Amino acid sequence: MNMRNSGTTIVQGRNDPCTLALARRVAAMLDLDPDRLAEDQILPRGWQFILLGGDTRRSSLRSDGFPGLGVPMPDLGLPRLLLVSRTVVWTHDIHIGETVERQSQMVEISQKEGSSGPMALVTLHHELRPLSQKDPAVVERQTYALLPATIATARPRPAPEASASARLRILTPDQTLLFQYSALGFNSHKIHLDRDYARNVEGLPDLVVNGGLATLLATEFLRDELAVTPRSLRARHLAPLYCGRPLTLRIEPIAAGWRVQILDDHNILAVDMEVET
Repeated sequence: MNMRNSGTTIVQGRNDPCTLALARRVAAMLDLDPDRLAEDQILPRGWQFILLGGDTRRSSLRSDGFPGLGVPMPDLGLPRLLLVSRTVVWTHDIHIGETVERQSQMVEISQKEGSSGPMALVTLHHELRPLSQKDPAVVERQTYALLPATIATARPRPAPEASASARLRILTPDQTLLFQYSALGFNSHKIHLDRDYARNVEGLPDLVVNGGLATLLATEFLRDELAVTPRSLRARHLAPLYCGRPLTLRIEPIAAGWRVQILDDHNILAVDMEVET
């Protein structure tokens, strides 16, 4: 990995192949036939997470195990970390087998006083550019909340009523799915992998479904149900989803494309996503 300083911002970059083996493992995780994938095929949009895995040294991980996805994540004395939002823009496709340049940087740290004490919002910016192209194929931003050890319980937000045109899918993420997704993205955040840590340290009822996995399930639902190829998406993560509990994916048309909402097992709106097509 190479690192350069852009003003006061450290940019970390690496060139990695988008290998057929990795793409086939994503297909297997999603219970698709991996042998239907081949070199030079287009990597399905949403699968770019396999190119964003951070290789942060184990000794440099946060205490909660989060690797930073290519950019070391600060601690700031705030031991909890949650994904708040994600935006992704696709300008063209990545093909399986080609080498992709990744540029990652931390673009903003905003410290503030929350309802439970000090907190911070940290935004990471990633660009993925096939070496055959001049411009990035994918630009992704992720904003995380760093929180104190004790956090206030958020007020549940019941999901709005679905329209008559909404399409639904119910599924239950299990521990195997969380492990496979975390392994493919090299994400060692303990709330996804260590049930004792999730319950006894962070006080959660169970393992938390990765925010990126929730996004992937949403884009796969669009691809399977409507053959949608997204141009961009904007997702807000409003409440956690837990391992072993059924979640409901709901698609509805909007002016720019589609709205995908993910509801937890208590009908609480957990993810609200707008997808432009």
